[in-house]
Amino acid sequence: MIPNSVDEVQDALAGASYIADRPLAVTIHLALQLGRPLFLEGEAGVGKTEVAKVLAEILGQDLIRLQCYEGLDVSHALYEWDYARQMLAIRMMEASGDASGEVSDIMSRDYLVARPLLQAIEQSAAGERPVLLIDELDRADEEFEAYLLELLSDFQVTIPEVATIKAQEPPVVVITSNRTREIHDALKRRCLYHWIDYPTYERELEIVRTKAPEVSGKLAAQLATAMQELRREDLFKPPGVAETLDWGHALAVLDRQELDAETIEETLGVILKYQEDLAKVRANGVAKLLESA
Repeated sequence: MIPNSVDEVQDALAGASYIADRPLAVTIHLALQLGRPLFLEGEAGVGKTEVAKVLAEILGQDLIRLQCYEGLDVSHALYEWDYARQMLAIRMMEASGDASGEVSDIMSRDYLVARPLLQAIEQSAAGERPVLLIDELDRADEEFEAYLLELLSDFQVTIPEVATIKAQEPPVVVITSNRTREIHDALKRRCLYHWIDYPTYERELEIVRTKAPEVSGKLAAQLATAMQELRREDLFKPPGVAETLDWGHALAVLDRQELDAETIEETLGVILKYQEDLAKVRANGVAKLLESA
């Protein structure tokens, strides 16, 4: 069931343990009702990918994920021929002496390996509405980005040897970007856009209490405050909400009920992943971070 109002969307997200502000809930609601792709940008670890996972849970649909990377091409994203099965079929025809077997037989749908984009279109053609996650599009080449323009416009795929497969209803498409490069305007125009920023203290505290209930109330407040302070530092890679939750889980494993200088020093590697950032925080003094918390 697709939520029918912004309030229902926000309640459904909260029920799936995703704490969203109202602007994000509005954008998700419009994307679901209008059948438009949802384009989410923001720093790594702020919860962009999680939106797609939660939507699949809310809608009771499959999550089909396409992880983008440099060099990604259509054969890895859409479909490719199963050459091993085709060769085996040819050899079996030769061995049986069956002259009636035609090469066209091995150019059918049975010999195709469906990749995420084709999987999503085929499920939509069958009456489903899966959630298609195109994750970290900024990592892919611009050539692949250009190919997506046609797919996102018509939600159909033409396989010359087989047929044209068209979605009955557009899948729920979520595209994410960490903005390591700019995505072309032509693609953004086909989507509803939302920038997910680092959360406020209040929302981050609520996220910790929701996603890491094993963390004590005092420690959760200290973690949220310390992370807000860290993001004010001139770090190469400020920690996101994902790192906040990692920190909370790690401290729960260590059975810590509150932050102290020794605990922060020992666990900085949970939240900071670059040596330069570790050195800067230690040079500024862990005591400063503890004082803020």
